[in-house]
Amino acid sequence: MLSRVASSVYWLSRYVERAENVARFIDVNYNLTLGETDTLGNQWAPLIFTTGDQAIYEERYESFTRENVLKFLLFDEKNPNSILSCASFARENARTIREIIPSVVWEQLNQFFFMVRSAASLDATLDQPQEFCERVRLASHMLVGATDATMSHGEAWHFSRVGRMIERADKTSRIVDVQYYILLPDAHDVGSALDVVRWSALLQSASALAMYRRQYGKILPDHVADFLILDSRFPRSMHFCLAKAQQSLRSITGSTAGTFSNLTEQRIGLLCSNMDYTSVENIIQQGLHQYIDGFQKQLNLVGEAIQDDFFTSKQSPQTQTQTRQTASQTQTS
Repeated sequence: MLSRVASSVYWLSRYVERAENVARFIDVNYNLTLGETDTLGNQWAPLIFTTGDQAIYEERYESFTRENVLKFLLFDEKNPNSILSCASFARENARTIREIIPSVVWEQLNQFFFMVRSAASLDATLDQPQEFCERVRLASHMLVGATDATMSHGEAWHFSRVGRMIERADKTSRIVDVQYYILLPDAHDVGSALDVVRWSALLQSASALAMYRRQYGKILPDHVADFLILDSRFPRSMHFCLAKAQQSLRSITGSTAGTFSNLTEQRIGLLCSNMDYTSVENIIQQGLHQYIDGFQKQLNLVGEAIQDDFFTSKQSPQTQTQTRQTASQTQTS
């Protein structure tokens, strides 16, 4: 498979998943603030800081109001992580590999893109974002279903699943972090009792409430963290996502369990092993925000390794140095 094709499939999947999870991210905060506008404005600012987009946001907006944050995360074309930007990037990646993806996937992606673009022109979307977020989630589910049902499960499909699982693991970690870090900013407060309605809103936004109830029954903060981080059977837990990404990487490279053939497999294997042998008690003792912060850094290293191992042509050290110097000169200019 051409690295260009593999890269497009990978990023197509990541952008669709990112759009869905940004919608979930907004929905979590909207439910936690119970739809308040600016009386709980301090609840909206951390959304930008948690996603790491504060530098871009501060260049474009003066204050962290509910309207500004929603506009930035939903439809701002200058924000590369907005839902509109993600839909555009996903469609562009799909356009370059029309011969690889099934026609039904292309059709669903087109419908998704035009739905988002149409909603961007309606002021009502910012006033009541919940319905739009639900439509984004459903569109993402249809795309994933169409891909799984109509695309041969070969290398292209596995690259698609790797992208989706890594993106989902990252965003699930951020959704959990919003709940603990925003509502419980002090480390000694982690694990204290909170309103059940708020924890239910968190689980519902991750489509996890029914499965959580079946497994644990009563809603407790530690159990919620355990379910969304370490559960090995729930499809949106961080542990489950990494395990599936690792399986697909092995299918691509031909490696067997317990071995690795490149840096990507080594890094994701270490991350999976760490989650295999940790417990929620260890995580809470360490500090959940600190644990998630470390997890996201390791996941970023996995993403960088994927880029180097599969999508970037191998260059000699001298050529790499010349390339970096050229890039530096271009940026300076």
